[in-house]
Amino acid sequence: MRLADLTTLRVGGEAGHVLAPTTRDELIGAVLDVWGSGDEWLLLGGGSNVLVGDEPFDGTVVRVVTRGIERLNTDAGERTVRLLVQAGEPWEELVALTVDNGWAGIEALSGIPGSSGAAPIQNIGAYGQELASCLVAVEFLDYLSGELERIPADELDLGYRTSVLKQGRQGLVVAIEIDLTANADGLSEPIAYDQLANALGVALGDRVSLTEVRNTVRGLRAGKGMLLDDADPDSVSAGSFFTNPIVSESFARGLPANAPRWTMEPERDDIVLPLEPVTVLPDGTGWGEDAAAGAASAVIAASTPSPTSQVRRVKLSAAWLIENSGIRRGFSLPGSHAAVSSKHTLALVNTGGASATEISELARYIQTRVLAEFGVRLHPEPVLVGVQF
Repeated sequence: MRLADLTTLRVGGEAGHVLAPTTRDELIGAVLDVWGSGDEWLLLGGGSNVLVGDEPFDGTVVRVVTRGIERLNTDAGERTVRLLVQAGEPWEELVALTVDNGWAGIEALSGIPGSSGAAPIQNIGAYGQELASCLVAVEFLDYLSGELERIPADELDLGYRTSVLKQGRQGLVVAIEIDLTANADGLSEPIAYDQLANALGVALGDRVSLTEVRNTVRGLRAGKGMLLDDADPDSVSAGSFFTNPIVSESFARGLPANAPRWTMEPERDDIVLPLEPVTVLPDGTGWGEDAAAGAASAVIAASTPSPTSQVRRVKLSAAWLIENSGIRRGFSLPGSHAAVSSKHTLALVNTGGASATEISELARYIQTRVLAEFGVRLHPEPVLVGVQF
């Protein structure tokens, strides 16, 4: 089987062996067997946030397709709804179910493809919501110990498109637990994102029907080619290909005045520089937006100041940086079948028959242009398998 048939970018070489266990116990057993064999392995969920190389993958691919959503607290009168969601449950179907039941908390994450088990790996976020706000814990099968454990969300070090599962702790997310709010009025959480508020015609902080939020978000995503649709060639992508860079406030002051930026509260006593590389580990898949469903931020901590100091951090718009480096929507390198989406400069698309090499060549070209123009190194959001950057 070609991995190109299992990814939304439709690239990837032949897979030596593919397993798709359908129950929780079968999945755990299969993964432990593969790990015990010593062979190369790859866990693959929805295949929507991954770039797989063109060379054959000689190891074993385990597809995470387990389904199931269980309410853990069964008292219908409780306002908090705790759900246990199996890792292979499609994220979009989970959101649809919560909206239909009047449970608020992930409605702005509508339209994100990929599996629920991938969501905590990169802490998916979009339109003012992040998984971190409702995640309670993950059921995790640890690669090193082979032990199954429940890890509380506060031990996952969830941040902007990252977690300890992204930064080196390898294993399998078996299931996730989330807490949602049962609203008798069927209203959403307060709207927390300008673009969404404008599309809804409401003010920030207002609450509207869950269904209206879901439909509006899906419409916004479709307008950017970020909603999977067989009729939309711009959706043959991995979603946002680059994360929004996070830099120090002092560095951001050197950018053009019209460059979008959002001040963030300091999370760690780190100095953040814009030119350091980040290692990407193939621990899972998912698809974010607004810098959603990724690998790592475009910067890493380079040194630690005194314990009392805190550096204010600023998030930049990767799309603005790309466009203002001279790269427009629809751009492609001569003779290449990879292109920038005609709807959104953050997405790279397979226009038909593209290879992973062509996708990565285009990505590196974009990185070079942005680095030369603004001194900021963009970093890929998709998980990279057999591809070097």
